[in-house]
Amino acid sequence: MENDRLVGEGVTFVETPNKGGDLSPCYLVFHYTAGKSAKSSIDWLTKPEAKASAHLILARDGSICQLAPFNVKSWHAGISHWDGLSGLNSYSIGIEMDNAGPLKKVGDKYQAWFGTLYAEDQAVYAKHKLDKEPCWWHAYTEVQIQRALELAQLLVRHYNLKDVVGHEDIAPDRKRDPGPAFPLEHVRAAVLGRSDEERERYEVTASALNIRSGPGVEFPSVAEPLKAGTKVALLEKRDRWSKVELVEDGDIEGWVHNKFLSKV
Repeated sequence: MENDRLVGEGVTFVETPNKGGDLSPCYLVFHYTAGKSAKSSIDWLTKPEAKASAHLILARDGSICQLAPFNVKSWHAGISHWDGLSGLNSYSIGIEMDNAGPLKKVGDKYQAWFGTLYAEDQAVYAKHKLDKEPCWWHAYTEVQIQRALELAQLLVRHYNLKDVVGHEDIAPDRKRDPGPAFPLEHVRAAVLGRSDEERERYEVTASALNIRSGPGVEFPSVAEPLKAGTKVALLEKRDRWSKVELVEDGDIEGWVHNKFLSKV
């Protein structure tokens, strides 16, 4: 790291015009590009008309392209909230990983929204933590996941970042990246050294408590209502709402009203 830029083998710098303002980052946010290739994403995010960017593009071969220094805001988060803050562009480093996102099964292939067909070994059938039903997702490569972990470790250590999250966490009403094909919780735990046992735990007191995709009654439910006595682990608090994860089913997480939780 030199002057808020990565240096080393496999790292390039292509400056984006889509940036602005000083940044003292507190968080690291992972995304998928939902694009055809790392090159196409770099080309797009360095055009003014994109009105979007990120600090890093992580390709499927593990190579990295930096678009903005880490002490400058990039435009990756959009309307977003986390840990009582709004507008995460002003508080976070953004990493876009080259990945097509959700896929549709077509015969024995799996098709991205832009038409590219992928073989079965590049597809993962999984349920997103914010959705009720599983679907197909583009798999990340092993080297990509390993490099993502290494980047997270470096950036958290260098900038003393508080948390590692996904776009799906800071904008759950509209985003699903990096999706269930990426082991975000593993990366987060490995980098921050946290475990489920260290999180505050609560018990549901209502007979049937809705668990929603966002902190408000206007957000849809992400699973069947939680029964009285269900144990949950706290992920985040915002006003009268808490983001929780089911202790016995870590694949389910969402927002519940604080009124119906009792600390255990």
